[in-house]
Amino acid sequence: MTRIAVIDFETTGLSPAMGDRATEVAIVLLENGCVVDRFQSLMNAGVHIPAFITSLTGISNAMVAAAPEAASVMREASRFVGNAPMVAHNAAFDRKFWQAELARAGAAAAQPFACTMLVARRLYPQAPSHKLGVLVDYHHLPRAGRAHRALADAEMAASLLGQIQHDLRTRHRVGKPDHALLMTLQRCAKPAVPALMAKYANFEQA
Repeated sequence: MTRIAVIDFETTGLSPAMGDRATEVAIVLLENGCVVDRFQSLMNAGVHIPAFITSLTGISNAMVAAAPEAASVMREASRFVGNAPMVAHNAAFDRKFWQAELARAGAAAAQPFACTMLVARRLYPQAPSHKLGVLVDYHHLPRAGRAHRALADAEMAASLLGQIQHDLRTRHRVGKPDHALLMTLQRCAKPAVPALMAKYANFEQA
């Protein structure tokens, strides 16, 4: 059984190092490529949400004022994920908030992160852009609710991950497009991708 947790945060800004905090988290749990569970919660980190963020996400100060305290949400999210490896679109962003918010909650954040944006740049260089919504439309995948809400974005990232794994199997003959391969692929220099794919296909056919 192969579990992967696909995560998305909504936040007050771009970086926890600059004092920004998470306002919402959503996680879609996949087993062997199928959605088996979901976790979603607003969270109250005790910080003000700028008006332009509210206009982007629809998340207001009143909404987070009524939400559970951030540390309790993050501890619950950590229990939900367990030791499953994680995936996010633009994972550098979500990983920073996962680590920072769990550190504030006194919990470990040891899960490795793979990035569907980095992988998509290597597999789909011809796509008009590598933003999540553009890639979802490019592959004719379903739109899942309002963009810039955590659950909708996590659902779309999970759909994109499914497309990536399907294409690795069918186009590149990779029998097991697992999380470890995604991690290898996202670090691979773009010119070296065909050789890497050939190596995995040959290895699994041997």
